[in-house]
Amino acid sequence: MIKAIVLLAMWLACAAAIAADAPTGAELEKRVAAVSQELRCLVCQNQTIADSQAELAVDLRQQVREQLAQGKSEREVIDYVVARYGDFVLYRPPVRSSTWLLWFGPFALLSAGAIAFRIMMARRATPADLDAAERARAARLLDRGEEAQ
Repeated sequence: MIKAIVLLAMWLACAAAIAADAPTGAELEKRVAAVSQELRCLVCQNQTIADSQAELAVDLRQQVREQLAQGKSEREVIDYVVARYGDFVLYRPPVRSSTWLLWFGPFALLSAGAIAFRIMMARRATPADLDAAERARAARLLDRGEEAQ
């Protein structure tokens, strides 16, 4: 019986310590908002879960709130969501070999487009010289145009 009372007292002390560490009210909402700004909505993809009203975003915000209320740190919550959905869920994914295309792909495409444009303009900018016969024909055509006016 004494063991049961001691165990109950220890359990209550642990529960009280966890509850004291767990944020509540405005502090919790502030932490939820901070974590929600770091996570991408998997439905909208161009919004954070803080900005999105999609069902999945609402569910993710609720999961974030529950885990933070349990006393987990922001990093632990973000790591949990990344483990579940992958790096894509991060609004600012880390630079890794698996995300190089995401980070450097737009710059590579822009560079390739600029090079192609420059080559196209270089080819277009060199007009061919006309020989004597072509110049005479062009002069006749221009003279006809002036007579018609």
